[in-house]
Formats: sequence, C-alpha cells, structure tokens
Amino acid sequence: MKKLVLTGVVLCAMLSLVACQSELEETMVLLDEKISAVHIAHSEGFGDMNQEIILSFQDKKTVDLFETAITTAIKKSEGAGSSLPDYDLMVEYEDGYPTHAIHLWLGERNESSFMKYITDETEVYETTPKMTNKLREFILSEE
Repeated sequence: MKKLVLTGVVLCAMLSLVACQSELEETMVLLDEKISAVHIAHSEGFGDMNQEIILSFQDKKTVDLFETAITTAIKKSEGAGSSLPDYDLMVEYEDGYPTHAIHLWLGERNESSFMKYITDETEVYETTPKMTNKLREFILSEE
C-alpha cells in the first residue's frame, strides 16, 4: 500500500512539472538580457514597425512593467488579430542585441490586451485585465 501511495505522489509531482512546463511554453518570451528601453509608436499595420516613436521608457520601474506584461501574456487560440494593432512596442536591449518588435492591441479598462510578435501572423497572446489597466496608465497618461 505504501508503495502504491508513493507511486501516486511521484506521478502527481511529475504531472505538475509537465503542466508547469507546458504553461511556460504558452507565454511570450524575450531575450534573457538586460532591457535598456521600451519604445512605443502608433501602429500602421501588420508586419512592420512604425519608426515614429511617441513614447520611450528607460526607467527601471516602467521597463520592468512592460517586461512583465510581455512575458506573462498567455497564448490564445483566438483574440485580437483581425483589426489593426493600436501600438508597436520595441524592446531594446543593452549590449547591441536585436530589438524585439511586438504589436499591441490595448484593451479597455478592466479588459484584456493582446500582443503578437510582428514576425508571427498566427499566435496571439493575452494579458490580464489588471495588466491592461497598468499598461493604460503608463501609455495613455504619457501620450
């Protein structure tokens, strides 16, 4: 009986690890490098970045907020993508690493926002309503 219980515990632990691993694969990723700035432009459409930056954040608090918003956004099978994005985010790294380019559909207050890598036409990632509220606070108050 003890062996059966121990086997069940080990099996549950393994399933938990697999579930956590698959959850990690379902979020957006950035380089494991220090971010120096996040730049924002009004989006002009899919697959390209508008180079006319309207906002630029370099302070640690705001950069950390955008990093968290991006890396906690969860892949969804449906969501934004049919309408044009609201903003283009450019995540700039120190030491000359390539910039990450992301389209952002900024949700209304207490609603989700959606993000998509500019090079990916299919995968859409969703933020929490709480994160949308924080993003709105930084983007709309500065614009």
